[in-house]
Amino acid sequence: MATSNVTCPAPMKATSNGAFQHENPLDYAVPLIILQICVVVTFTRFIAFLCKPLKQPRVIAEIIGGILLGPSAIGRSQKFLDTVFPKRSLTVLDTLANIGLLFFLFLVGLELDMRSIKKTGHKALAIALCGITVPFVLGIGTSFVLRATISKGAEAVPFLVFMGVALSITAFPVLARILAELKLLTTDVGRIAMSAAAVNDVAAWILLALAISLSGDDTSPLISLWVMLTGAAFILFAVFAIRPLLAYMAKRSPEGEPVKELYICITLTLVLACSFVTDTIGIHALFGAFVVGIIMPKDGPFAGVLIEKIEDLVSGIFLPLYFVSSGLKTDVATIKGGVSWALLALVIFNACFGKIVGTVVVSLLCKVPFRESLALGFLMNTKGLVELIVLNIGKDRKVLNDQAFAICVLMALFTTFITTPIVMAVYKPARRGAPYKHKTIQRKDRDSELRVLACFHSTRNIPTLINLVESSRGTRKRGRLCIYAMHLMELSERSSAISMVHKARNDGIPFWNRTENDKDQMVIAFQTYEKLSSVNVRPMTAISALNNIHEDICTSAHQKRVAIIILPFHKHQRVDGTMESLGHSFHVINQLVLSHAPCSVGILVDRGLGGTSQVQASDVSFNVVVVFFGGPDDNEALAYGLRIAEHPGIVLTVVKFMSPPGTTLSFGAKLVGVASDKSRTIVIDDSEGSNHGGNKNQDEQYWTEFLNAKSSNEESIKYEEKLVESKSDIETALKELSRSNLILVGRMPPVAPLVSTSDCPELGPIGSYLSSSSFSNSASVLVIQQYNPSTDMHPLVMEEFDCPEVPDTPRN
Repeated sequence: MATSNVTCPAPMKATSNGAFQHENPLDYAVPLIILQICVVVTFTRFIAFLCKPLKQPRVIAEIIGGILLGPSAIGRSQKFLDTVFPKRSLTVLDTLANIGLLFFLFLVGLELDMRSIKKTGHKALAIALCGITVPFVLGIGTSFVLRATISKGAEAVPFLVFMGVALSITAFPVLARILAELKLLTTDVGRIAMSAAAVNDVAAWILLALAISLSGDDTSPLISLWVMLTGAAFILFAVFAIRPLLAYMAKRSPEGEPVKELYICITLTLVLACSFVTDTIGIHALFGAFVVGIIMPKDGPFAGVLIEKIEDLVSGIFLPLYFVSSGLKTDVATIKGGVSWALLALVIFNACFGKIVGTVVVSLLCKVPFRESLALGFLMNTKGLVELIVLNIGKDRKVLNDQAFAICVLMALFTTFITTPIVMAVYKPARRGAPYKHKTIQRKDRDSELRVLACFHSTRNIPTLINLVESSRGTRKRGRLCIYAMHLMELSERSSAISMVHKARNDGIPFWNRTENDKDQMVIAFQTYEKLSSVNVRPMTAISALNNIHEDICTSAHQKRVAIIILPFHKHQRVDGTMESLGHSFHVINQLVLSHAPCSVGILVDRGLGGTSQVQASDVSFNVVVVFFGGPDDNEALAYGLRIAEHPGIVLTVVKFMSPPGTTLSFGAKLVGVASDKSRTIVIDDSEGSNHGGNKNQDEQYWTEFLNAKSSNEESIKYEEKLVESKSDIETALKELSRSNLILVGRMPPVAPLVSTSDCPELGPIGSYLSSSSFSNSASVLVIQQYNPSTDMHPLVMEEFDCPEVPDTPRN
């Protein structure tokens, strides 16, 4: 009896004994998957770096990276594929990628708040429905053309449903990222787009479930009906049985206490269990994970902790594997010949035409302006991960062949890639604001409310900032102080940045008020301080890329009608007293705010004013010094000092520097100022009788007001005059002030620079010296620039008298 010589290849073992045992690690599953992960993450991050100047979302880089690693480019080398992505390893790669995808879809569901979808307005709902219907119909029409050409033999009903879903999807997570990058999140366009995309996302999953139920091997309509009914029963079970358990665990995880490890373990196990159930039903394992995310209670810290625990690992490591897994199935070379390229053009045209034209027409009917309607059309045309999920499921179920799959992947890539540049070209939202009066601390009506925008990066800045606020509150019954405490956060690549959409207010920039159920630990201190004082504190958060977060600061300053913006210095003091930089980005932020601010600006060099904790009002005992040389910036510093002097626990000392008759404080040096346009500088004429940015009469007039204030408050205000004949005399006099708690100084007084070189020109000639480690390790410094309308050449907000006033941020 003859025996067959054909044998099945042995399954891959998990680990090797090592190269010294003459074994190739790439023949074993664990070393090979480690290599694949390293290659995928490194390559896709490199592509993301290249795409960053184009403002493309990372998903674009990951799709491109997956295609390039596949048989379309690098994978054309059979040796590369056999070495790094051999066929025997693809099962392990796909399994790991899909496990990561399960948890990513759980995160997406976790961030989709059904309550916000219920509140979707009629305008957004109409746009969403039309944005689904028109491209779905066109997708069905496209499917007939494809079945007649490159997809002959494909089952009619599943194929047309898959094509309809593929063309009608809008990627909610990708759209949120694009809107955040373009600062459109809280514009009318952004709000409508996100509401419509959320509705679209839910509808897409329902349509996808329908497509999957119709695409099984058994094409009996009865089987498909059973799949749909069982899926609906699972959703009801999840809502009425699983959700109470999740709500119980969320309720047992109070604010400020660590979430129990058992609760996290139970939740993640439920995600896997529900994924198993939906896969058993015949829908797809992804649906189970998505449903658990949707029904998860969104209030309290529990959901946030879950996101924090799994997001970085899933999004950073496992999710790129899914894009590479898709890329290995995508062979652009299958698109050859005039017919195939014509079909690619047809699919792209129908996808764009259906979404863009359908959205624009309905938007115009809803009385949305044409430019905004056009921007909405392109935004709703954004594809992404859900599109790839649809296509991969269609490929795995043999509904889509290689050529149809490649065409649809390129369509998704193209439509998403063009979104950002076209929206930037067709829609630039105008920042408009109503003019306001008090843009400086120095003012005639000293009893009017003082509004301050105090910015901070981390907890390090907060004690000094609160103690500065406490010092500034004054004692007048009519003189009020309102502080807008803005936490500056960098817009990260994390998908959880989507959650900002649900909390964004109608303020025209991406910040929101914190609620009691969503505490920012860095805002709690301000809320506590407000309860203990008569100061109105309005905590806010600005989330943007660091290279343009200055736009949010300046825009919100105008909308909140503040008199001064207080920024943290980009260096912090170490234990040994030296100043250490926090990074070049923070340095640039301060320079840009100085150039574009609609009001006065103060840069706070923090050396621990009042220590590392908040000082109670009754315990305040500060020595504050105003260094006065003349000019508008010093006048502003003096005005702030007079306000601080009203606090009963503060002694204000004003030190006026004077030069001998016939000389000036420049001592022959050229005084160089920084214009709003940073490409040019201004050489200030400091001949006798003139001074920086103003005139001598104004200085004398305000100095007279100061002397009057001093005469009525001799105990709290002291005055000294220093006659100086050289720069060394100024340094000696300033050294005597190094034990003060706080020094106020103008940014550009008419005085010679005290340091030969400085990496902080934004602090001016005196501020640069006072901020140096050699000056002091205990005296905090506030360097103030007074708002000057004549140099406000590039405002970020255009003032219009007919512009409606933005409602103020409500207090928590």
